[in-house]
Amino acid sequence: MEKIVVNGGKKLHGKVQISGAKNAAVAILPGVILADGVCRIENIPNIMDVNLMATILHQMGARVNRINKSTLEIDPTYIRTPIATYDLVRHMRASSYLMGALLGKFSRAEVALPGGCDFGVRPLDQHLKGFGVLGAEHSVVGGMINVKAEHLTGGHIYLDVVSVGATVNIMLAAVKAEGRTIIENAAKEPHIVDLANFLNSMGADVRGAGTDVIKINGVKHLTGTVYSIIPDQIEAGTYMVAAAATGGDVLVQNVITKHLESITAKLREMGVEVDEYEDSVRIRRNGSLHRCNVKTMPHPGFPTDMQPQIAALLSIADGTSIVNEAVWDNRFRYVDELKRMGAAISVDGKIAVIEGVKELIGAPVKATDLRAGAAMIIAALAASGTTYIEDIHHIERGYEEVVDKFAALGADIRRVYSDDPIVHTA
Repeated sequence: MEKIVVNGGKKLHGKVQISGAKNAAVAILPGVILADGVCRIENIPNIMDVNLMATILHQMGARVNRINKSTLEIDPTYIRTPIATYDLVRHMRASSYLMGALLGKFSRAEVALPGGCDFGVRPLDQHLKGFGVLGAEHSVVGGMINVKAEHLTGGHIYLDVVSVGATVNIMLAAVKAEGRTIIENAAKEPHIVDLANFLNSMGADVRGAGTDVIKINGVKHLTGTVYSIIPDQIEAGTYMVAAAATGGDVLVQNVITKHLESITAKLREMGVEVDEYEDSVRIRRNGSLHRCNVKTMPHPGFPTDMQPQIAALLSIADGTSIVNEAVWDNRFRYVDELKRMGAAISVDGKIAVIEGVKELIGAPVKATDLRAGAAMIIAALAASGTTYIEDIHHIERGYEEVVDKFAALGADIRRVYSDDPIVHTA
């Protein structure tokens, strides 16, 4: 059993290079299925979710060649099956994007119900509603979602709730459908725009990505392409918060500063200095942290994927802060882990009230999901004493070389192997 061990209390200093965006990569890789030629994807993060998606594509028949750590070359023309089986799909939520890509390619798809982080119900009803408007029928048999159509025809889709997953899936299914598809109340996240740019680089006609109305004119063929993925705003935000938590001075490189605006605004509200440059941000903190309130929202609001990290920071801020999780249910499961370190947090439904404490104390904790794991590292870096973090496979789903990157910033952090599980005491 691998664990991350952190001896806290050291200020982070130096530079850190941000990898390609996980959330963009796991949408773009299924999109490769639609191409009639080889796709070369650059600036791809070397993380578990990406490697798993590449393995799924290989299992389906694609020829996948890793050119280097951050570049994959994929030939999807050898894929002959519209079926993605349970054994791999169950490990990641983004595998649901295979439905839209396979439906767009073969007019049918059979995909096992996906897995991933468990922090509330993530219904697929808006995905299936969109497929239905395009002319597809669906059924669930033996844990497999079956979607099929005689042929796909564009239509007008209004999403009842803003859904990144549904927006992605409908885009993938619609790019080769006959006629025009309009998605209203579409998600506006940066990785939606990146997916649209990727599809357009193959010859698709997708317009309006980044607004709440996306218009797609179907095309008959999509070519191979060379495409570079955007930087990861959540990884960048995580290092920004970590620098603030330790009172450090860190230059976060390879970022799109506009994508970080909501995070930057909250850090400044807390008294953290943030200097923005062309493709980097510098984070500095000398004084104490101020309380603030945070409400997660769809983009351009504060991202739900940064909620656990900002909560870890607020746990050592002066005063009382309130965090309102307005996107997912049950995303406060990590709070009990922070409380083991001395955090004073109470949760009522989707609201967390955080009373700042003078310091956190190292303790045995676990990563309850991907972003919660990042929060544990941030808390451990800021704490006094030693923290042992278990279930680190969650963290490695979405952060490339996280231990090495933090160590390069001066953190006392390492990965260890132990057969002994962490024993949590009351």
